[in-house]
Amino acid sequence: MIRLTGNSMIIARDCINDKILKYSKESDSFTEQSSAKISREDMPFIGPGLIDLHINGVNGVDFNDTSLNDEGLLSATKYLLGMGVTEFFPTVITNSVHNTRQILSAIDKACLAQPLLDQCIGGIHLEGPFISRSDGYRGAHKKSYVMAPDWDLFCSFQRASGNRVRIISLSPEWDNAVDFIKRGKQEGLLVAIAHSRADTRQVQAAVEAGAGLSSHLGNSLPLMIPRHPNIIWDQLAEDRLYASIIADGFHLPDSFIRVVLKTKKKKTILVSDATHFSGLTAGIYETHIGNEVVLEEDGRLSIKGSGGLLAGATKLLTENVQYLISKKLADTGRAWYMASVGPAKLLGYENRQAVSRSGDFVLFNIKDGRIVIYRVYKNGKPVWNGRK
Repeated sequence: MIRLTGNSMIIARDCINDKILKYSKESDSFTEQSSAKISREDMPFIGPGLIDLHINGVNGVDFNDTSLNDEGLLSATKYLLGMGVTEFFPTVITNSVHNTRQILSAIDKACLAQPLLDQCIGGIHLEGPFISRSDGYRGAHKKSYVMAPDWDLFCSFQRASGNRVRIISLSPEWDNAVDFIKRGKQEGLLVAIAHSRADTRQVQAAVEAGAGLSSHLGNSLPLMIPRHPNIIWDQLAEDRLYASIIADGFHLPDSFIRVVLKTKKKKTILVSDATHFSGLTAGIYETHIGNEVVLEEDGRLSIKGSGGLLAGATKLLTENVQYLISKKLADTGRAWYMASVGPAKLLGYENRQAVSRSGDFVLFNIKDGRIVIYRVYKNGKPVWNGRK
């Protein structure tokens, strides 16, 4: 049951199924309306809150900086709420064991100290260090910190996080990966395949063991891979795997997105994989690992002097939805679904799969091709109001 505060009257179009919903203060719930005095075209949309399973930072706050604290995480959370993201999974990438534990502990302490963080951070996504050591497949992860899956080490990470690690991305190419995946599945982890040069047999074995997701499919690969079989075909062919994609206009061509949508259908979900450069003005910035990156006006982020090699993402989940709609790769309902209901189903959130059952929802409209957010609710309470 939704609990709304205040006296706001809400009549809007459910962006997933186009039904008209009205909030009744007397029953404290949404009901479907067969008719309404205003036309559908004049109504705002209403949709479940967006859920980002893969995000590295936002608006100057880096989730992989050892100086991460309550203030930074709270600032990032409020910024994301303003973009319609009501739940997110700070993604901690490959680092030294000491630094990884320190960052995980900082997130846990911040959630314990700030109720809003505890509500909005659904868990932590650990991306590495159990990934491929091979160039190209490894991406920007530091090779010296990459290692084979180690359950005891992971348990130490989990203790540091206060048991908040919910997702782990790894490569099944390691000899002991299957055993690790089985244990992870038993402990309730969502195990994802990423940064991997695993062969067909290893991918299939990982799925049999419990892997359920392909992380940012189509990225973190060398420029040249075998024609077939290869890690992309093997994951596309595996019906049991969900596939997350970055639809920012830079990371994947539209033709590849179309193939994923046709193949994975409702098991396609959007992730931002955004870095802390998201939300910043265009310019040249230095990263915490010493590289310089160029952030362009359109949001493209590249390594300075590399000839345009991507250095990460800056478009948030809302902008990924917007891109799909603007390119006619998906209609509003399907695009929003991939960033809200799709992730909710993958996570097993039964109450997040419809506005009428969820307290996390967003009122928005699309004007001149852009998503304009009016209000955002978390647990039935307004947490952001963009309408003056």
